[in-house]
Amino acid sequence: MALIKKIRQRTGLAIGVIAVGLIFFLVGGDILSPNSTLLGGNSNEVGEIAGESISYEEYLRKIEDVKFSFQQNTGRTPSEPEMYSIREQAWQALIVEKVFKDQYEELGLTISDAELVDMVQGQNIVAELRQQLVNPATGEFDRSQLITFLQSLETAGPEQRAFWAQQEKLFADARLRIKYDNLLATSEYATTAEAKLQHKASNSIADVDHVFIPFYAVPDSEVEVSDADLKAYISKHQDKFKVSNSADLDYVVFELQPSSEDSARVISEITTLTEELRATETDSAFAIRNSEGENPFRTYLPGDNLPESLTLNVDEIVAGETYGPFITPNSTYVSYKINSKYNGTARMRASHILFGTNGLEDAAKAEVRASAEEVLKDIQEGLNFATAASQYGQDGTAQRGGDLGWFAKEDFVTEFADAVFAAKSTGLINTLVETEYGFHIINVTEMPKTETTKVATIELELGPSDATRNDAFRNADAFAANSGNASEFKSNAEASNYRIIQANGVDAFARNLNNQTNAREIIRWAFNDASVGGVSQVFELDNSYVVASLRGIYEEGTASVEQARVQATIQVRNEKKAAKISEKIKGMATLEEMKATFDDAASLGNTADLNLGASVLPGVGFAPKAIGAIFGLKNSGEMTKPIHEDVGVIVAKLNSITPAGEVADYTSFQNQITQNNSQRTAYMIMMALEDLAKVKDYRYKFF
Repeated sequence: MALIKKIRQRTGLAIGVIAVGLIFFLVGGDILSPNSTLLGGNSNEVGEIAGESISYEEYLRKIEDVKFSFQQNTGRTPSEPEMYSIREQAWQALIVEKVFKDQYEELGLTISDAELVDMVQGQNIVAELRQQLVNPATGEFDRSQLITFLQSLETAGPEQRAFWAQQEKLFADARLRIKYDNLLATSEYATTAEAKLQHKASNSIADVDHVFIPFYAVPDSEVEVSDADLKAYISKHQDKFKVSNSADLDYVVFELQPSSEDSARVISEITTLTEELRATETDSAFAIRNSEGENPFRTYLPGDNLPESLTLNVDEIVAGETYGPFITPNSTYVSYKINSKYNGTARMRASHILFGTNGLEDAAKAEVRASAEEVLKDIQEGLNFATAASQYGQDGTAQRGGDLGWFAKEDFVTEFADAVFAAKSTGLINTLVETEYGFHIINVTEMPKTETTKVATIELELGPSDATRNDAFRNADAFAANSGNASEFKSNAEASNYRIIQANGVDAFARNLNNQTNAREIIRWAFNDASVGGVSQVFELDNSYVVASLRGIYEEGTASVEQARVQATIQVRNEKKAAKISEKIKGMATLEEMKATFDDAASLGNTADLNLGASVLPGVGFAPKAIGAIFGLKNSGEMTKPIHEDVGVIVAKLNSITPAGEVADYTSFQNQITQNNSQRTAYMIMMALEDLAKVKDYRYKFF
């Protein structure tokens, strides 16, 4: 809807976006980039896809394309968090463009002119357009809006035509991807042999006893783990220790918290303003001029909730009275003046379930009515209304149980409004109501209310004053200036009783530093400008100043011992404990004897209906190797060898096994395997092609 409604207003915006794009292309992409060639850098490469270098300028152009679409669809400039999402969309678009282009060409996949026409104005309108062109009253696609828009293109300016051409290209690209995914998804096939294995896994049952010996049964003190052990383990299991570009940082936070003087100042100011609000005769103008909060003067219509800070502190609200100041959960102080209370236009609340009939002939409408009457009967017999609405509703209210909120009589079509406002009590209206949109089942949830209240609000934020901010910055700046290296950073922090916080394994693309949000500039400093042992300048975050020191930096690849020490130590220690456990129970003939060796640390269990396809052993946890070993046993009374799982060591004894019987037709299992594989196809294709394309991402240097 916004796409169509606002496109005529976007000529100036389009020119502005193009101008900004040119400026970034000519200036920002070179002068402002962290690897500026004009400023002595030697690369403006943001990544590599399928062996092709992606320049900063190319990436920026793609960002501007996505940003422009965002502005057209929302009518506003994206916020910084939204820009992060836009940059990710642009990067993914480049990957898809570079990776899939050759695939489409090799397979001869195209979008014909006739197909494109059908996608944007024929019988198979693409979902993107259908979602934009929705009638707000019905929540359904409105073809008349599409016709109006397409007709307007005949006299539209070049920018509007260019925008529509861009949209058509996006629709075509998306359709090509769907064709490609469907081509491979529909080629999935499961053999009879695979189906038999699936049947066997689903229907083979074992009755088994087992002893579980957790790793803590062996004290850590009995196992020694050396750096050589860790290095050997990491080298042997490199796939477990893949890391991206990362850094280890130490940092000191200088919090920006309001001082007692700041608090006293705000309390004094809000108290004075409250008295002035009490005395003024121009409530709205005074509140708008003096409040720091949103909606300083608001009319609360019947059904609207008054501010919680007011209702929690005042039992009976009287017109003309002033209340406050009160402190809010958002650390603000607020006072209210009730400008007036009066009976306004009545509003009530209801929910509905719409069975749409737009464009249907009489016979089809009769079928819809019959379906609606069946659902109405089910609700009368006890079916939950919200559940029915979510299941049968055909407009945007279905996802919220059919709730329409509070509304006045004139807000809805006559037939609907007359039926609702004629209700004498809350509850289900026991007949269908027909309107131009279809048949409605209606549940009245609130009877009409008329009380309307106008409220003037004065709200002041309790934040650090400029003096408090200056004090915090002076402390941070002095600390940074006197800390030329990591050693001085540590000693100065200890001397001033500042807490040093560690952030380990910080990803090059991270935006937060532990609980410090919007810390992207610190992370960019670590990967672009810092050297190990170096100390940063002062960074200003949302509610603090931060000074950081780079402790270590790591390139993408296999983790070093230091990077993987914690994880690798656990794994190596558990391997050595498993060996000790296996040695202690060696030669024992019964599970009970094994348990007794470890006292209460070990446990015995029985599973009478263990399934071959299971991965969890009841009472133990994730144990696929043990389950596989159990079904490898042949005879009752046989025991497995000690099996090292992630949770501990397991030994199992087979009591009996019931193999899956033969079935005449394995088609259902074949279909199940095929369907499951098809559902994963699109994701697996993308992952496989990205892997083959060897995507390298250096954007962390720039953004």
